[in-house]
Amino acid sequence: MNFSTKQTPIDFKTVQLKIKESGLQDVGKATIREIVRLVNQIEEATGDKFARMEIGIPGLRTPKIGMDAEIEAIKRGVNSKYPMLEGVTEFKHEISRFVKLFLNQEVDIEGCIPTAGSLQGSMASFITIDNMWEDRDTVLFIDPGFPLHKQQLDILGKKVESFDVYSFRGDKLRDKLESHLSKGHIHSILYSNPNNPSWICFTEKELEIIGDLSNKYDVIILEDLAYFGMDFRENYSVPGVPPYQPTVANYTENYILFISGSKIFSYPGPRLGMMVISNKLQKLRKPALKRFFSTDLFGYSILFGTIYALSAGVSHAAQYGLMAMLKALNNGEYNFRDDVIEYGKKARIVKKIFVDNGFKIVYDKDDAVHIADGFYFTISYPNMGGEELLERLLYYGISAITLVITRSERKEGLRICVSLIHRDQFQILEERINQFNKDYPLSSD
Repeated sequence: MNFSTKQTPIDFKTVQLKIKESGLQDVGKATIREIVRLVNQIEEATGDKFARMEIGIPGLRTPKIGMDAEIEAIKRGVNSKYPMLEGVTEFKHEISRFVKLFLNQEVDIEGCIPTAGSLQGSMASFITIDNMWEDRDTVLFIDPGFPLHKQQLDILGKKVESFDVYSFRGDKLRDKLESHLSKGHIHSILYSNPNNPSWICFTEKELEIIGDLSNKYDVIILEDLAYFGMDFRENYSVPGVPPYQPTVANYTENYILFISGSKIFSYPGPRLGMMVISNKLQKLRKPALKRFFSTDLFGYSILFGTIYALSAGVSHAAQYGLMAMLKALNNGEYNFRDDVIEYGKKARIVKKIFVDNGFKIVYDKDDAVHIADGFYFTISYPNMGGEELLERLLYYGISAITLVITRSERKEGLRICVSLIHRDQFQILEERINQFNKDYPLSSD
């Protein structure tokens, strides 16, 4: 059946018109927010609800303890005062406790800095690290990865190198990393773990390789822990008891960690994250910093130089909300896993719906072990490229993003996020995917 003559779940002509009106030259290369805007417009025009799987917005209610603490802080009048740039002192103490209890790492409170989401932490790090070297100018990404990190560097006009880790798992990772680092121009490496978009998780062997090479080449590791503790194959949610969240910090002191308040605490509205700088980096002196900052001290420069210029602090009341949740977690009075494991449960069901209708999981293994069920997974459909697949699924009321925009080499793939799809949508999702499979039957060969 010709694509243009199909009777699709969402009115074909309306979807076609809205794609044309969007001005997007290629839907498959659209950013996450451009897809969000397009789908919003299609839903408004048709009255039909999509299975929204294009954006990683948390879909759970904020724990009451956090909401109550933020409200109480507002009543006390904290919003009438600027927050301290370095953050509320009690909040910083709880961040430091959290890092000790859940990563088994000692970090002084000076290196525990609240940021306007993890993205501000990465932006501040890119700017400061790039200015601490006179002979290094490039960030290396272990991809696939969150597209906005690359966008930040594009805006800054900074240099980027990257590679898709799919073919370089385990021992192969060492030679691949060394092929980049040995040239001497890389100042930092960024990756997410668990990974957005693929949901792969680095093994301890791989983290050790990254840490070893960080030490060898004096490269700073920027570890994005936005989905902290959400590899549900292990329970990382008991304070002070192993297993701990895997981290490169076990193998190097050249690290900055980005921990999101949005995901494990379901607290995305305030745009509040935590940047954790190792004690070594906090006290590191680099003469080149004085070209742009008042001191050669890294920790002082990133806070009173870069972050000050970016936002001059973060939401005052929200710091008390996240602090209350952190304190409850640190004290063993609250367990984030009890809430967020719902993402893993939904992923298992949604993944099966796709696979039962001929779809394949693109990033399917952590080295030799099947990936966990969690916030994201990746799909492909035989004999169909990712950009074509995304556009065609829109006519079936299903939204996603292509792996192309994450710098993945698996151009046939899409990223599926399960956070916003509700359980009462599973039946209609299955009906739509089943119809897609019938409309685009797979060869029996």
